Amino acid sequence: MKKVWKFFTSRVFITGLLIAVQAAILVLSIAFLSNYFFYLYLGFSLLSIVIVIYIVVKRDNPMYKLAWVIPILLFPVFGGLLYLMFGKRNISPKMRKQIAALIDDTKQHQKPNLDIDEELRVLSPQAAKQSRYLEQIAIAPIWKNTQVKFLTPGEMKFQYLVEELRKAEHFIFLEYFIIEPGRMWDTVLDILVEKVKQGVDVRLLYDDLGTINLVPRNYDKTLRQLGLKVCVFNPFRPSLDAFMNYRDHRKIVVIDGNVGFTGGINLADEYINEYPKHGHWKDSSIILKGDAVWNLTVLFLQLWGFVSKETPDYDLYRPTCSYPSDGFVQPFGDSPIDLDLVGEMAYMNMINNASRYVYISTPYLILDNEMMTALCLAAQNGIDVRIVTPHVADKWFVHEVTRSNYQTLIEAGVKIYEYTPGFIHAKTIVVDDELSIVGTTNYDFRSFYLHFECGVFTFRSSVAQQVRDDYFEILKVSQQVTLEECKKVSLLRRLVRAVLRLFAPLM
Repeated sequence: MKKVWKFFTSRVFITGLLIAVQAAILVLSIAFLSNYFFYLYLGFSLLSIVIVIYIVVKRDNPMYKLAWVIPILLFPVFGGLLYLMFGKRNISPKMRKQIAALIDDTKQHQKPNLDIDEELRVLSPQAAKQSRYLEQIAIAPIWKNTQVKFLTPGEMKFQYLVEELRKAEHFIFLEYFIIEPGRMWDTVLDILVEKVKQGVDVRLLYDDLGTINLVPRNYDKTLRQLGLKVCVFNPFRPSLDAFMNYRDHRKIVVIDGNVGFTGGINLADEYINEYPKHGHWKDSSIILKGDAVWNLTVLFLQLWGFVSKETPDYDLYRPTCSYPSDGFVQPFGDSPIDLDLVGEMAYMNMINNASRYVYISTPYLILDNEMMTALCLAAQNGIDVRIVTPHVADKWFVHEVTRSNYQTLIEAGVKIYEYTPGFIHAKTIVVDDELSIVGTTNYDFRSFYLHFECGVFTFRSSVAQQVRDDYFEILKVSQQVTLEECKKVSLLRRLVRAVLRLFAPLM
């Protein structure tokens, strides 16, 4: 009974109910005008036709277009209206102006490191192409004088995080998609409160939808009373608003400007296997010490400024400690506000430039045509392409779409494995023992198109070997998916997967 009461009083239920009421009012309004049905139907049909033409000619992914064109043509009265509410991946001119101002301010503090650029160009034209793309499009310079270490599983990240937080003297920045009371977050919070008492500037930015069922109502106010500076990204409101789709999926920690973390691990207990939510939770993170942490600091301050409406003084938070170089290190961010698919293009650059192998781990494999083509072409060119996905699903319909891509990939020569102990949430790619990305970006439409994401690109760093070695350990407890298994899938399941794939860009 308590669970039922908790559900009906939860923010998700109440917000969903209010959204349903808005939708019902829209439907009833149209029904009320049923005497003018012919004219309404004609008007909405013309609107839908105009929207379909707009979708077809606009610059966007073909699969994303198709996922909207089909429902609009099937339901012309409501399809066009739904697209206007949820389908347009854009924002108001006022909000765009605010973000543009923040980005312009960022450019003043993210000048290219020309000497490092030239050194990289001489060593590897392929790696230099990737770095140049991230530098120009993501405004993320490449660095040396940085130590890096790959942290896996979540228990290791937790250990390092606690150690580094306790050393903080000036400021701590945290940006997370999910925080949830439990051993992991409670331990971190205790340290943060203690640091506030010591005069450390502690700031927390978390996504509202990511935590909506995990923290109490008005949790940000509770944290402020403890002395933390807190901002909630994109508060989830009962509104038929396309901006509700945009979520902050990043996981960033910056300590005194000298130490940074990012990767797939949120601040919740399933990420450190305190309980078996979906079997064993396999995840990854990366710790940076040195100059490259600056890119993570800028990413945090940029979004903090957008949410808080403050104008941050970036120069107060620059790195102050020097560390020996461990290769070339380039943290970068991706934003859904523009049309540049930085996360996806960074992956594709590495896939297209591979000469020996490409090893990928991802919890979701919901591919657009471009990524599918890149993976298949690499395998057909003789590159050893391997992808590990979960064996235990967290969302059955997403898992079905993931598995629906297996046959095409396997037929092209890609090797697919499923992590049998449970759920693999790590987002990694390693190429030819030299290039790697560890970050927050999944291989799906939400990460590529609708989320704020981040990652760390490295070249000739120890991280590449660490990711590769961990990958071989993953394969030992994973089962390879065969073409015969794919062909044995029942007709009914194939039909379900086909329908789900049509709407995969909207999941």
